[in-house]
Amino acid sequence: MEIKASMVKELRDKTGAGMMDAKKALVETNGDMDKAIEFLRQKGIASADKKMGRIAAEGVIASTIDSNKGVMVEINCETDFVAKNEDFKSFAQDMASAILAMNPSSVEEFLAMTCPKCGQKIEDIIKEKIAKIGEKITIRRFVKYDADCCVNTYIHNGKIGVLLEAKCVNCNDETKTITKDICLHIASNAPEFVSREEIPASVIEEEKRIEMGKEDLAKKPENIREKIVEGRVNKLMSQRCLLEQPFVKNPDITIAQLIEGKLSIVKFDRYVLGEGLEKRQDNFAQEVMSQIKG
Repeated sequence: MEIKASMVKELRDKTGAGMMDAKKALVETNGDMDKAIEFLRQKGIASADKKMGRIAAEGVIASTIDSNKGVMVEINCETDFVAKNEDFKSFAQDMASAILAMNPSSVEEFLAMTCPKCGQKIEDIIKEKIAKIGEKITIRRFVKYDADCCVNTYIHNGKIGVLLEAKCVNCNDETKTITKDICLHIASNAPEFVSREEIPASVIEEEKRIEMGKEDLAKKPENIREKIVEGRVNKLMSQRCLLEQPFVKNPDITIAQLIEGKLSIVKFDRYVLGEGLEKRQDNFAQEVMSQIKG
């Protein structure tokens, strides 16, 4: 029996299975839709959509660079057990490379795109991976750089990622090493801005308001309070600016001193895995043991 594209689509819509799995199920069952659904259920492939309601706050951050272009992506799964799996790590790296090659503007656009290597939609590739691994997988976010000069990256254990764009006086091995070290520094020290000029006035005013309201200043004269607050806020802002932070590998110099005469920092992005996401409250080891005992 001829397996038509409309039949494959119908089966995919009903089961959440990937295109190739749906087609194979229809071939195996001679086009019988009900038997094809049963076939997929037996293979554990028809449950991908059901898994999408679960909490996925584990996973990895991956990045890739090609010349002056770079991508960093966060891909989530449900458990640290899966996140540490080499197959999952490889999948995340493949997704970073696909984003770099396909140049989508959003996660939604990326999911709807067709991978030029395998001819499948990205969302179908993910569904097949869900069926194989047995956990919810989501591409949460990504950032892309297309720089005039230099891009570098650093990933710390898949949990913290940094993508950095710099403009070098002369691009060479030294500047590559410096930008890699700065990425490491950003991962460690978590600056929010490149320089003081980037800080919105509203942020500074909010910090002033908070400091002015602190109890240790309540009994001091107004003019003294203002001077103390100005000093405190200035210190707080310097801690949040990359260029003013002491270099993590040599605290005797600041980042600004490290790069002086060699390069300038254009921008950076710093991802922390699962930040802002709800975490699973259950204990995975206990879950496994309960399944064994059951």
